[in-house]
Amino acid sequence: MVDEVAGSPAPLGGERVGDRLRAAREAAGLTLADIGQRTRIPLRHLEAIETSTYASLPSITYAMGFVRAYARAIGADEVSLANSLRGELSTTWAPKPRHEPYALAEPARVPPRGLAMAGVLVAILIVVGIGLWYGTSIFRGEEAAPMTVAEAPAPNTVTTPVPAPTPSPAGLVRLTATDEVWVRVYDAANDTLLMKTMQKGETYDVPVTAKGPQINIGRPDKLAVTIDGQAVPALGSGERPIKDIGISAEALRARAAAGA
Repeated sequence: MVDEVAGSPAPLGGERVGDRLRAAREAAGLTLADIGQRTRIPLRHLEAIETSTYASLPSITYAMGFVRAYARAIGADEVSLANSLRGELSTTWAPKPRHEPYALAEPARVPPRGLAMAGVLVAILIVVGIGLWYGTSIFRGEEAAPMTVAEAPAPNTVTTPVPAPTPSPAGLVRLTATDEVWVRVYDAANDTLLMKTMQKGETYDVPVTAKGPQINIGRPDKLAVTIDGQAVPALGSGERPIKDIGISAEALRARAAAGA
């Protein structure tokens, strides 16, 4: 909306405000750059005032303020110039649109619809092909392994229970650490079967096939020994380490019988 003032005089002698300002500036021997330094108004706005192209300014308020500042910078009558500008803008002001009109894309830059659909189809085929390549063996010439389905027992069929494994006649010897303890288990040929620091609760089953298994342990009181789940006496009191003690089922039974 144009800020009109009743009785605003038209430009004197038909001369526009911009022309009057430019003439006064030139008479004072000043350049637009000089005016810009004095007023801090950008040169492009000063040029718009002198050429009366006010539509390039942000608003009428800016135009009025710039003209007043310009007039003060050159010692001109800012009130007279402001009144003249109001009358001039009432017939010449064409404000800039607040929003730029939506620019339609140039037809030459928009791909044809058929070409766009073809591109989408090609992309889908590529994705499907990658999935088939990595997820199946269709394109790699490999035969898929036949899938087997477990056969369910026929109705009313009596199934034979599988008997539980029976203990070895020789007896299964199990070593269980009751505390952290270092052990070495080896056979008659001095081949090491186990050598480590066992942690509390850790177990070790002496292989029933081992020939003449023996043990070397620093704290025998920290090791519980069983044969087929039955406890046998400790290998030692823990006062001193033991070495070359047989730990086969037969050796342990003989040791228990002897009261060692």
